[in-house]
Amino acid sequence: MPRAAIKGRGTAWAIEHRFTGEHHESFDDGWGTLEQAAQEEQSAPGTQIIEQTVKSILSGNDSPDIPFDLSINPYRGCEHGCVYCFARPTHSYLNLSPGLDFETKIIAKVNAALRLRATLSAKGYEPLPLNIGSATDAYQPVERRLRLTRGLIEVLAEFRHAFSIITKSSGVERDIDLLAPLARDNLAAVYVSVPTLDGALARIMEPRAASPERRMKTIEALAKAGIPVGVSVSPMIPFINEPELEHVLERAREAGATSAFATVLRLPWEVNPLFQQWLAAHFPKRAARVMARVHEMRGGRDNDPRFRSRMTGQGVWAQLLAQRFEKATQRLGLRTERRPLDLSAFRRAAPAPSAQASLF
Repeated sequence: MPRAAIKGRGTAWAIEHRFTGEHHESFDDGWGTLEQAAQEEQSAPGTQIIEQTVKSILSGNDSPDIPFDLSINPYRGCEHGCVYCFARPTHSYLNLSPGLDFETKIIAKVNAALRLRATLSAKGYEPLPLNIGSATDAYQPVERRLRLTRGLIEVLAEFRHAFSIITKSSGVERDIDLLAPLARDNLAAVYVSVPTLDGALARIMEPRAASPERRMKTIEALAKAGIPVGVSVSPMIPFINEPELEHVLERAREAGATSAFATVLRLPWEVNPLFQQWLAAHFPKRAARVMARVHEMRGGRDNDPRFRSRMTGQGVWAQLLAQRFEKATQRLGLRTERRPLDLSAFRRAAPAPSAQASLF
């Protein structure tokens, strides 16, 4: 059963994943069990970091909706706790809950840099558009200690492999010393996700991400360092953060962003009940209206997984939102295409001497 909200977490619900063969129901056994369980559930669970060695670090993409062919995610799960995160269902493959487990049990791919070096060194490898952090944030809190993302950037810099980063963390500022020289050679770009400028909304929608104003300062710092920076106003949630679209774009442009993109809310698999439970808890008077608009742009369903429509939606509301975005970006001079990076600079390097012994 859904728990009450837990401060600092996007969801308090340890929802069962879709592959589980067991289902649980709460009942009163007369011994105060339900009351005791409720008290235990109110305590804020800590974050557990699970270190893992992986056999591969690059993931291919076959979706026409995404402007890159390869992605790297050094972490699985994300402590930022964004309730709407489309990556939550991936925790189901680990036999973990896409709900509370997704933001409290983080898988760290500790040999990520070694695997990347081995992959880029292979004779058959050819550079393709690559993004870091497309599923889970590469600069979530544990990165300060493990520095897996920095290790990946160091390898990419050595191979002169172009890449982009998407994040909602100010932690990316730590790596400006690596990113700025690469950006001068058109080898790096950063996109900062800012769905809302409302601090109170951000605290319940993405509780452990940097504050919206702090993210604007990050955009400013990146731009001042000469790093191309764009803003992602995603996801657009009807009647929740959607009214802020133009304001976010304006503020990002003032901070130094030169490009922008936006997608609409997606509710795949377990994200759907998690989001609807969150919506009912925090916006009970708007919940029905929000979901009615979602249904309108999803052909009467909660979710539409089809390529070419899943990111934009369909129908009148989706068209109006696209028109608002287009007019605002044109007025502000923000480009809406992802910045093309220089893949021709790639140079193959030999694996580090100790890498082969540490691949698995």
